[in-house]
Amino acid sequence: MDRPLQGGQSSRRCCAYSTLKSWLPILSWLPKYKVRYLQMDLLAGLTVGLTTVPQALAYAEVAGLPVQYGLYSAFMGGFIYTLLGTSKDVTLGPTAIMSLLCFSVVGGQPHRAVLLSLLCGVIQAGMALLRLGFLLDFISYPVIKGFTCAAAVTIGFGQVKNILGIRDVPHQFFLEVYYTFHKIPEARVGDVVLGLVCLALLIALMFIKSHPGSDHGSSVYSRFARKLVWAVATMRNALVVVAATLVAFSWDAFGHHVFTITGHTTQGLPPFSPPPTSDTTSNGTVVSFREIVEDFGGGLAVIPLMGLLESIAIAKAFASQNSYRIDANQELLAIGVTNIMGSFVSAYPVTGSFGRTAVNSQTGVCTPAGGIVTSVIVLLSLAFLMPAFYYIPKASLAAVIICAVAPMVDYRVVMKMWKIRRLDLLPFGVTFLLSFWEVQYGIISGVAVSGALLLYAMARPKMKVSDHGVLVIELSSGLSFPAVEHLSHIIHTQALQTCPPRSVVLDCHHVSIIDYTVISELTDLLRQFKLRKVKLMFSGLQPAVLKVLLAADLQGFRYTDSVEEALQTESASLFGD
Repeated sequence: MDRPLQGGQSSRRCCAYSTLKSWLPILSWLPKYKVRYLQMDLLAGLTVGLTTVPQALAYAEVAGLPVQYGLYSAFMGGFIYTLLGTSKDVTLGPTAIMSLLCFSVVGGQPHRAVLLSLLCGVIQAGMALLRLGFLLDFISYPVIKGFTCAAAVTIGFGQVKNILGIRDVPHQFFLEVYYTFHKIPEARVGDVVLGLVCLALLIALMFIKSHPGSDHGSSVYSRFARKLVWAVATMRNALVVVAATLVAFSWDAFGHHVFTITGHTTQGLPPFSPPPTSDTTSNGTVVSFREIVEDFGGGLAVIPLMGLLESIAIAKAFASQNSYRIDANQELLAIGVTNIMGSFVSAYPVTGSFGRTAVNSQTGVCTPAGGIVTSVIVLLSLAFLMPAFYYIPKASLAAVIICAVAPMVDYRVVMKMWKIRRLDLLPFGVTFLLSFWEVQYGIISGVAVSGALLLYAMARPKMKVSDHGVLVIELSSGLSFPAVEHLSHIIHTQALQTCPPRSVVLDCHHVSIIDYTVISELTDLLRQFKLRKVKLMFSGLQPAVLKVLLAADLQGFRYTDSVEEALQTESASLFGD
């Protein structure tokens, strides 16, 4: 009697452990962890960390926040994703797109940016728990490309003022363009020269990395040289920012203030405390939580969805490249928990970074534990290097941002859409153009246009009409309630309203689902055919659809297995009086 009980307990234990592993993926790979994995994870984490620090500082500028907020946002993802993530390659942290979206919603107010992170995390984690990841499928590729292209232009041009060293330029894109050109005579020579040199160095190093040269040399020296060049090119952002900082410090030490520098930053680790749920304006007015949420408006829908979309797209791309699978809903949970916990350390919303994930993968990371090393490097920078960040020239950070977003402007996608389906240029163009006005309006409008095109295709499905003595109408796609009026119109105009009225065979082999509205309209059509003494016959019905039609008990309902059978059985008993 004891053995079955023990077996049942063992089975329940295994089931519980399996469920726990699905929620904590670290339990799947940690028991199999090897020393070789540790070596590769340390190398990858170090390399990504040296890439993350300068990028985080730069993206904080895009978000309109003090530079330390970029680092505050860059370390929590490594710890959380190690526990909850299902991709070995993905790195979570601040990105150019999320920084732009954050600025468009909070306008550079740190307290609101932190609260936004909490709310986005709650929404994302809630979507994961409710298995709502399918909602991302309604954001079409043309909308994504239109947004990313517009974001790249907006972010890139927004850094031109820092390259030129000019101030007091509005953040609204069109005003920014006008005032940037208007204030060119005020440009600072030091910033211009340093910014252009940084851009040239970054572009040269990017070119070297993408064109590493031939592998014909087999000597140890040539292999070492190639690895060294690759390492330098990979860590180009950190090297360029460090070099520019040393240049700025040297000139400043001799009393020549020729560069616009970052200035004072808060030193040390951020306090671990709940995000503020209210705010106080400069004149002392207290803004309640409800008023802040109302101010966020559509941003509370756009930012969580775009964050999820960006990260999951990256995870899927690298999972396919490296031959493993991810769990999309678990990825939603990892991002959501990261943003929730990040809000307790003054982070703004984060997501997966394509550039840093690519570096992580290319360096040979073996498990998500590489993110812990990256996070430790960010924490060490916060603890010990913040005074050095005082001298970072804004022009060098601007160069880093411009080089990071330039590849996002993909002009070739326009040509592909033109060749494949020109109608896709409509949501692309709407999203692209309106994103220059307000980013969230561009995305929402693009999704609305894509949805309208999708609904139109459902409401006006293609129908092939042929004459075989009787009229044969082939439904080339499914039949749902938006399309039933269109079908009824075709039947009335081409069969019932002709003289004499004609019988019709509906070829339904593409129809996999049917609803009450369709049943109601078919009931009326069958009645109309009976009144005119002609027949409406169905063919090729799938079992599920046939079951529904039989259950509806339609008067005069006739069906055959194929159109040929319906035509062959045409006789006085079927189609005559």
